[in-house]
Amino acid sequence: MPLLAYIKTHHPRTFSALKYLHSFLSSIMENPTAGDDPPAPPPFDPSIPAVPISYPLQTLEQLESRAYFNSFHYPFNQSPVKLPHAAAGGDGGGVDLPQRPRILVCHDMAGGYTDDKFVQGGTNGDAYAIWHWYLIDVFVYFSHNLVTLPPPCWTNTAHRHGVKVLGTFIMEWDEGKKRADELLTTKESAEMYAERLAELAVALGFDGWLINMEVNLDVGQIPNLKAFVGHLSETMHSKLPGSLVIWYDSVTVDGDLSWQNQLNDKNKTFFDLCDGIFVNYSWEENFPKLSADVAADRKFDVYMGIDVFGRGTYGDGEWTTNVALDVIKKNDVSAAIFAPGWVYETKQPPDFQTAQNRWWGLVEKSWGIVQNYPKALPFYSDFDQGHGFHIYSNGNQVSQTSWNNLSSQSFQPCIEYSGDSTTQPIQVSIDLKGASFNGGGNITFTGNLDNGAEFTARLFRGELLLSNSSIHFKYSVKSSGNSLLGLALEFSSPTKETKAVFLAASGNNLLTMNQFSRYYTNVIMPRGVTKEGEESGWVLQESSIEMSGHTLKEIRAVCYKLKLEKSPAVAADKTPFRGPSEYNAVLGDIKIFSGGDNSNFPPSDSWLVGGEFVSWSLDSKGSKKLSVKIVWQLKIGDGDIFPKYNVYVDKVTSSSSENQDSEFIGEAVVKTFYVSDLEVPSGTSGLKFQIQVCGPDGDRQKLEESPFFLVKVEGS
Repeated sequence: MPLLAYIKTHHPRTFSALKYLHSFLSSIMENPTAGDDPPAPPPFDPSIPAVPISYPLQTLEQLESRAYFNSFHYPFNQSPVKLPHAAAGGDGGGVDLPQRPRILVCHDMAGGYTDDKFVQGGTNGDAYAIWHWYLIDVFVYFSHNLVTLPPPCWTNTAHRHGVKVLGTFIMEWDEGKKRADELLTTKESAEMYAERLAELAVALGFDGWLINMEVNLDVGQIPNLKAFVGHLSETMHSKLPGSLVIWYDSVTVDGDLSWQNQLNDKNKTFFDLCDGIFVNYSWEENFPKLSADVAADRKFDVYMGIDVFGRGTYGDGEWTTNVALDVIKKNDVSAAIFAPGWVYETKQPPDFQTAQNRWWGLVEKSWGIVQNYPKALPFYSDFDQGHGFHIYSNGNQVSQTSWNNLSSQSFQPCIEYSGDSTTQPIQVSIDLKGASFNGGGNITFTGNLDNGAEFTARLFRGELLLSNSSIHFKYSVKSSGNSLLGLALEFSSPTKETKAVFLAASGNNLLTMNQFSRYYTNVIMPRGVTKEGEESGWVLQESSIEMSGHTLKEIRAVCYKLKLEKSPAVAADKTPFRGPSEYNAVLGDIKIFSGGDNSNFPPSDSWLVGGEFVSWSLDSKGSKKLSVKIVWQLKIGDGDIFPKYNVYVDKVTSSSSENQDSEFIGEAVVKTFYVSDLEVPSGTSGLKFQIQVCGPDGDRQKLEESPFFLVKVEGS
C-alpha cells in the first residue's frame, strides 16, 4: 500500500494534519511575496451590490440563519436550466438514475470558486471547462468549505446535457469536529440542518448533496448522524423527486474515522439511509466485487472512488485511470472519478484541448457513452465550450475580448478521440480562435481528400423519437474550394431496422446522387441555401425530412469532394494530378426543429424592464461610471421558455444616429444582469440597455425589437 494511503487508513489524524500542512505550504509557494502585499480588502459583505459571484457557506450559523437568501448575489446564483425530464413538463428535478453502472465526476480544483465563481462570466479565455458530458451521469462540485454551493454555470450546462449536480457538505479536521458536535447535539438540530441544506439545493436549482463526515465521533452521536442523513434524503426526495444524497466513505457506524475502501458492515448503515456511497480511493482489486455483493440489488449505487492525481488510488490514476475503470465496470458497480481537472492543473502536453480529449477518450473506451442527445425538439448547438476569445452573433463579431462563462456552453458534440491524427485524412477539432457563427466556437475539418472521397465524424448520439410532422435541419458552413460538408443521419425504425439518410451540401445534384445513393436509404439535397453575416462567408443550408415513428440515433458530419467526370488536371510535364488535395470546412452551428418550433418573440412592450441599485461614481480621471442591476419579466406569459438573454448598451448622445452599433456587455440566463462600473464617455446623455431575447432554437430577437431600459446620465 502506498505510504499516504497507509497513513490515511491507519493514522487518520496524522493524515488530516498533513493535508492541512500541504494546503498551507501550497498557498505560500503560490504567493511567496505575500508579506509585501498591500493591505487586504475589507471582508466580503454579500449584502452589498457588487459583481455577482458564487461562494460557499463557512459556518453552521450561516446555514441555520438562512442569511444566504438575503444576499445580493442569491438571485444570480439560481440555475434556471432544468433536467430534460423536468423541462419537458415532468415532475420535480428529473427521472431516477438509470439501472446500470454509472459515472460520477467530483470536481475539485484549487480550492474551488476560481474562474467559475463569476456568475456572469470572467475574462479567462483559457479557463477550465468540461465538455465530455455524454460520459457523465452525476457531477459533484467539491471544496473544503463547510457548505459548497455549486456555481450555477456548472448546474446550467450539466442539466442541459442530462447530468445531475450535487453540492458538498463536509466536516473535517479539528474545526470539523466542533461543528459535528453542534450539528449532532440533538435529533432536532440534526434534522433542522438537513432541512436547511435541502432548502438551499431546491432554491438554487441543483439536485442534492455529497455528505463527507471526515471526523471522529462518539458512538453516542451516531443515532443523530443517522437521523441527519435519513432526514436529508427524505426531505430532498419530497421537495425534489429524483434528487440524490450520497454518503462518502469516512466515519463508520462505530464513530471511527476509518476509510473502508469498500461497502461493508461499517458503513452500510449510512448507505441504507441515502442514495449511494462514494467509496474511498484505496481499494483493492476484489473490493468492487465485495461491495457489489453487500449492496445486492443496489450495486449501481456503489461508486468506487478513483483519484485522478493517483494519490493512493487503484491503478494510479493519471493516464492509467482506465485501469481502475475497467475493473469497476467488470464488477458491475459504478465509478466516482475525483479531480479530472488534473489534466488542466498539471498542464499536460501538448495543450489543454488535446490532453483533455485524450484523457476522456480513455473514459469512453472503458465505459462507453452514457448520455444521448438530441432527445427533444428544438435542438440547437453552436459548439460553444463556455470559454474563448471572441463572441459572434449570426456570423457577425460582437466581442473580441477573452471570456469564460460555462452557462454559455451549448450542447457539446461527442467527437471521437482519434489518437494519432496522422492516420486520419481529416483532423476534427473545436476551434476557439477562428471565426464562429454564434458564440465562441466552431468545428473545423482540415486535411486532404481525393475527389470522390468522403470522411465521416461523429457529432451527436441521439434518442429522438420523431412524430408525424416533418423535421428541419439547418446548419451553417464555411468551406474553401470544392470542400463540401453534409450530414449523415442514422434512424432506427419501429421494427429496429437501421436507415441511413444523407443531407447533402448544395452542389451538382446528379453527381451527388451518383456518389452517395448506394450508401444511403435516401439522399436529400438542401431545400434552401442562404448567406449570413457581413462578408463572413457563412452559408446556411436547410433540409427537411419525414421519418414518422423513427428514432434519430446518430448525427455525423460528412466531409467530401464530388467525383468529377472530366479528366484530372495535368502539370506542365503532362503528368496528371492524382491523389488527395487540401480539404477545409467549418461547421458553425446546427439546428433541428419541427414546423411549429420557430421562436416567436414577444414584442418589446410585452416586458417590464427596470433598474435597481443605481450608483454613479468617478474614476481617477474624473470619468463617470455607472453600476446598476437590470431586471426584466414578461407582463403576461412564461418567460422561462427563453434559455438566455444577450445584453447590449447604446451610449446615446445628442448626435447619436439611429443605426449606431450597440456594445455587447454580457449574457444572462436568469432575468437579471448587474452592470458594474460601466464607463460613460463625456457627452453621453443616456444609456439604453437592450435585452436581446434568445430562443431555444438558437434564434435571436432583432435588437431594434428587443425590450430595453433607459438610464439618463446624471448632469447631462
